[in-house]
Amino acid sequence: MGTKLTAGAALLAAITLTGPAYATALIDPPTGANTPIGGELLGSRGLVKPAGFKAPPKTKATSFVIADATTGEVLAARNAHGRFLPASTLKTLTAVALIPKLDRNLKVKPSMRAVNEEGSAVGLAPKPIYKVDDLFKALMLSSGNDAAMALAEANGGLAATLADMNAEAKRLQANDTVAKTPSGLDKPGQSSSAYDLALIARAGLANPVFRRYVSTKSAKFPAPKGYYEIGNHNKLLWRYKGMVGVKNGYTSKALGSFVGAATRNGHTIVVTILRHEGYFWEEVADMLDWGFAATGKVTPVGRLVDPLPAKPAPQQVIASAPAKANPQNVPLLDAAASGQNDTSRMIGSIAIGASILGGGTWLLYGIRRRTRLRPRPEE
Repeated sequence: MGTKLTAGAALLAAITLTGPAYATALIDPPTGANTPIGGELLGSRGLVKPAGFKAPPKTKATSFVIADATTGEVLAARNAHGRFLPASTLKTLTAVALIPKLDRNLKVKPSMRAVNEEGSAVGLAPKPIYKVDDLFKALMLSSGNDAAMALAEANGGLAATLADMNAEAKRLQANDTVAKTPSGLDKPGQSSSAYDLALIARAGLANPVFRRYVSTKSAKFPAPKGYYEIGNHNKLLWRYKGMVGVKNGYTSKALGSFVGAATRNGHTIVVTILRHEGYFWEEVADMLDWGFAATGKVTPVGRLVDPLPAKPAPQQVIASAPAKANPQNVPLLDAAASGQNDTSRMIGSIAIGASILGGGTWLLYGIRRRTRLRPRPEE
């Protein structure tokens, strides 16, 4: 080649490149370009795989990552940092952000906005019969967009929840991810990547509560009269040995997306795919098989980075502010009254007057003001 090689060329032998344009991009990155999160090779739009080992199975997905969540090694990828609509795989970020914040025994009355949320739904009613625990099951098993909105309301409202989700993405260094909805319903500006979804899944799987939700095959769900059964949409929970979960998604714009994890012999392999046209379950199973065969035997092409250190100062300020009510201390949350409207405050005043016999004097007015659970600025 007539091109002068940079230090990145030393890694070229460890990968298979699709097309000369990608080879140029890897060997001679633009001056001043930042190294992609997870390693230089993950900046390629082509296939990157370890040398001396068979290529990963073919897939119709535009973007994918195969990684060992136990070691953090990325074993193979294609367009790992490509930004795409995530569909319901974004619910993994919703769960990762909100599970530590919400009391799972808190009872919630969903608003009519939540009940009428479009797309996939578990079938909520505007009644105080749901625990937060129930709503997380509906979120991760049935992919309930109504449950996603009800959880956002329990967290203080949509604006507060999106702020929490995006802050959590930044903490995880999932910098390709921008949440505009808690459900993954398509919205302009919303995005994620196969690499980011692997980071988010890895963080979730480190939490036993998250792991329990995504691995549950079926559960009883409250109804106005009794309960009904809900089932997990992840077909591999019934088909693939060692399958843990995590989440699949689809919209007509996003196409098929999936985040999956399985554990065997002390290793958890994560596979993420975005923009898949068609039926992907068998492809994902083959990719998991490849990951188990490759881990510990190949030179990784990148790494899943660790989260950034937590910033305690803002949490201390919030904890010390007496005006901020904590939903975890509330036995019943009426979302319609407390969290669904992020732009207004409900203020009521009652004037009480009474005539004292013979004196004709009046009592002073008493004013009550009721504020929202967690006031937030307008979106």
